[in-house]
Amino acid sequence: MSFLPESDREYLSSKGISFEEAVCGGNKGIILKGRPLPDGRFDASAADILIMLPAGYPDVPPDMFHLRPWVKLVPSNKFPNAADQPVAFGGNSWQRWSRHNPEWRPGIDGMRTMIKRIEHALEKAA
Repeated sequence: MSFLPESDREYLSSKGISFEEAVCGGNKGIILKGRPLPDGRFDASAADILIMLPAGYPDVPPDMFHLRPWVKLVPSNKFPNAADQPVAFGGNSWQRWSRHNPEWRPGIDGMRTMIKRIEHALEKAA
């Protein structure tokens, strides 16, 4: 079953991003597989990234993202700010990164925008 808009699937495929669409407890999510993390910032070099899609996506923005495995900052060995709560999805415990987006543009933004937001959050994590 595919629920991701065709434009998002095309974007992810064109960028060579491996992903899967998953449903858990009525929640829909996109899992970006084995995404590289910024060099030297975390205690892992790559992670799966879960983006839960709200009803009404893409006109309604995804709110947060989630990582697996959980990561800590190097060298402090601490979780990044607002990234220390678990979220259960698909039988796994995901690290919730509480990042909100008040600037989402319905009808314009999609996975391309969300991935850029995630990359920015990972680069700036403190």
